[in-house]
Amino acid sequence: MQHLDDATRTQLEAAAFRRLLRHLDANKDVQNIDLMILADFCRNCLSKWLVAAADEQGAELDYESAREYVYGMPYAEWKANYQQEATPEQQAAFEARQARKRDAQS
Repeated sequence: MQHLDDATRTQLEAAAFRRLLRHLDANKDVQNIDLMILADFCRNCLSKWLVAAADEQGAELDYESAREYVYGMPYAEWKANYQQEATPEQQAAFEARQARKRDAQS
């Protein structure tokens, strides 16, 4: 990427993050476990990363507020309306990914 000043880079990163959230919101059928299996992150991870970023900046942001921002609604509502029970195949794929990560770290 060409050299950008810090303010412009921050604005672009923020815009890309908001677009990612809109994309996830438009694709509620994509389950968190699928994201974890394929990309090793999910909507909850994004929420945790927001809380960590707020902490680094000295701002206060609790996890539930971050999740509501990421999910576009209270998490309990999203879970009740959109989250499906993980299939045995999904659970096995997730566990295999976790095992590969553990193996790579040792």
